[in-house]
Amino acid sequence: MTIQSRRERERAERHQLIIDAARELAEAEGWDAVTTRRLAEKVEYSQPVLYSHFKNKDAIIREVAIQGCGELAEKLHEANALQGKSRPHAVAEAYLEFARERPALYDAMFVREVDIPFGTADAPAELRAAFAELVAAVEPVAGDRDLETLTEVFWSTLHGIATLTHGKRLRPSHHLDRLDLVLSQGR
Repeated sequence: MTIQSRRERERAERHQLIIDAARELAEAEGWDAVTTRRLAEKVEYSQPVLYSHFKNKDAIIREVAIQGCGELAEKLHEANALQGKSRPHAVAEAYLEFARERPALYDAMFVREVDIPFGTADAPAELRAAFAELVAAVEPVAGDRDLETLTEVFWSTLHGIATLTHGKRLRPSHHLDRLDLVLSQGR
């Protein structure tokens, strides 16, 4: 291994360490608790080292969001492959479980303002992959309707349920009823 390749590997590891530390801190205490000072302490590097990787906190959150979309895409892909359950139902459950289990990550991905192009050719591959999994779930029930628009409505509905559930605005006892109602509308 050359010195240059070792340095590149170490830099990539530091980069990921910063992202992981931000995620841990956000999940434990919320995004307001994530500061470059606290991250520097957590990863045991100076703030200038953090700034050599990321311009600011928003850039860190952007990277967290992109990686989160990749993780969501994997989870939705697994749900699309399940047998014995309708694809939309399996994907809806997987999406809502993801949002429930990782609230700060979900917040970074879909609630906080981030400098990421959504719905364009410039969108990162991870975002396109997650959306493609939603499209795959909706496709069997789309019929003559515009597939991408129907997928956006499906996604919007899931996002609304996830956000309102997280904010404790919906009756927990009616989760399955809501999901069944939403999924019956797409047929």
